[in-house]
Amino acid sequence: MTRGSRVAAAVLLTTALTSCTSVPKSGQSSTPPTSSTDTAAPIVTPVLADVVAAPVPVPATDGRVHLAYELLLTNTSPEPVTIDSIAAMGPAGPLLQLSGAGLAYWTRTMGTRISTNDLGPGQRSIVWLDVSLEAASTVPQQLSHRVVVKVPKPIPPLVPPVVTETVAPVTVSDRKPAVIEPPLRGSGWLDANSCCDMTPHRMALNPLDGKLWGAERFAIDYEQLLADGQLFSGDRAKTESYAYFGSDVHAVADGPVVAVLDGLPEQVPGVDPKGLTLAQYGGNHVVQDIGNGNYAFYAHLKTGTVKVKPGDRLSTGQVLGSVGNTGNSTAPHLHFHVMSTPDPLRADGLPFVFRSFKLTGRMANMAAVDALEAGGPARMQPGFTARAEDNVSPLNLDVMTYDN
Repeated sequence: MTRGSRVAAAVLLTTALTSCTSVPKSGQSSTPPTSSTDTAAPIVTPVLADVVAAPVPVPATDGRVHLAYELLLTNTSPEPVTIDSIAAMGPAGPLLQLSGAGLAYWTRTMGTRISTNDLGPGQRSIVWLDVSLEAASTVPQQLSHRVVVKVPKPIPPLVPPVVTETVAPVTVSDRKPAVIEPPLRGSGWLDANSCCDMTPHRMALNPLDGKLWGAERFAIDYEQLLADGQLFSGDRAKTESYAYFGSDVHAVADGPVVAVLDGLPEQVPGVDPKGLTLAQYGGNHVVQDIGNGNYAFYAHLKTGTVKVKPGDRLSTGQVLGSVGNTGNSTAPHLHFHVMSTPDPLRADGLPFVFRSFKLTGRMANMAAVDALEAGGPARMQPGFTARAEDNVSPLNLDVMTYDN
């Protein structure tokens, strides 16, 4: 688009804003009327911002309280812009600041996996935020977001080279995370792909029925380490090579079953499934109402092992099925998350805490998980001291023991 047409667009905007001013009659002064109320002058903001869902605070195994949520940015201008920095603001100032490569790490252009701070004309991007607070600090009731935008082709004085916007105010939810029991038993259970890093679950925002849904915001993929630190023994492509394949899956709380799917076949480990419908992505699964607007989702269950039906009321610890490799799964695992509706995809992902468990270790990084799933040994963070945990949420890379 030419510079002239951009100026015309800006003039059109200002004309629309001032079109209610009356034209002076002959003999009248053209001096504009004064206002008895002083208000801040509006500024042209090339980037709009919206919060996908209000954050729900949750205490985690790092001793901090996390507010994990997403910011949706839209470039409304006909020219490219660069997001220079973003700060999540509390009453006393910034709680999280991102810029440069750090900002790019947490940002993806919508519809792509491109990590960039640049936004093309009309383009949208998503920034995944993790506001991490000390456990003893007060959680703010309100957040806003200071976004600094660089404009390569400014239109002074309407659009300067750098625009600082304070946008997307959001009320922090006063919802309390569900307190539940772990869905598995035994040692060596790895929490893969969960909050609060840039994992596949956190980045899985589903555009359904005209809205973005972050159902998997706090979802865990559970895999179990063998005594030697391996994930499997033998042929990677056989489910039987994974010792935890077929392990019992337990109800995390009391409550009725609201949905069940069984009969889908096991997938071949190491191979990306194809041809699945949305309803089949979770594989064989159970959805349970655990109260207070929380629904538990147990997914990828072993074919033919689901032991419950809709309407059954489960007791905490009751076996409902077995760990499998059905649906959108490339290795045996249990996918578990808590959500705001009975629909595993069309829901808001909600945090949860486990009443008690033992944190025995933590994987070194996400690359170590990829190497583990390819057949390598578990590469752990050095110097980690095992400890008991109560009423906190596990984090991505945690390795845990769940007692009977």
